[in-house]
Amino acid sequence: MQITKKRVVLFLLFIFPLICFLILSTGKNNFTKLPVLTNQVLDVSLIDSTKTFNDHITIVCFLGSNINQNKGGFFNLNEKIYKKFIEYKKFQIIAIYPHGKEKEVNLLKTEISAFTNMIHWNFIAGSKKDITALHSGLGTNDVLSNLYTSNVYLVDKNGDLRGRINDQDSKDGKLFSYNMNSVSELNAKLKDDVLVLYYEYYAAFKEKNKNKADRKEIGL
Repeated sequence: MQITKKRVVLFLLFIFPLICFLILSTGKNNFTKLPVLTNQVLDVSLIDSTKTFNDHITIVCFLGSNINQNKGGFFNLNEKIYKKFIEYKKFQIIAIYPHGKEKEVNLLKTEISAFTNMIHWNFIAGSKKDITALHSGLGTNDVLSNLYTSNVYLVDKNGDLRGRINDQDSKDGKLFSYNMNSVSELNAKLKDDVLVLYYEYYAAFKEKNKNKADRKEIGL
């Protein structure tokens, strides 16, 4: 049978996507889950009782005492990550800052809101002690400087810190955090890892519903 241009187009448009779907749909855990690097980090409710990591996919960042000086990274985070996931369920950014910096935070919020809806941005003020404790609870080797770090952290619905254990750019392969000053790192790593986490939850939900259907079919 002669392979014509028309047949190639039909294959690419219909057959190939179907094959991909079937591969992804069959079997259990046909994808790599995002590793847990720290179990049960301190919850943000330590600082604000109205907020929590539980049942959310959270990007955690620390604004520090010199917010105006460091704000470039927060614009990167907004453009490359927040806007990508603003429509996703249970997604949030938690931005921690020290008491007394409300004026600078309000200015940052005003500037970011000029470009996007801030509905899933949460700015939370805390004491130096509580901010330091929350950061230490992430279980990383990162250091806060004036309560600031350019690194952001990915916390899952169970309050576990997610990341990578075979990252080529990390000394021991473990990637605990993502540099928001690096657009390439946000694009190539954090965005992909958030997507993997969402697919992980989707696959678990799909498997749970499948098991329910199987039990119903056999009368359990």
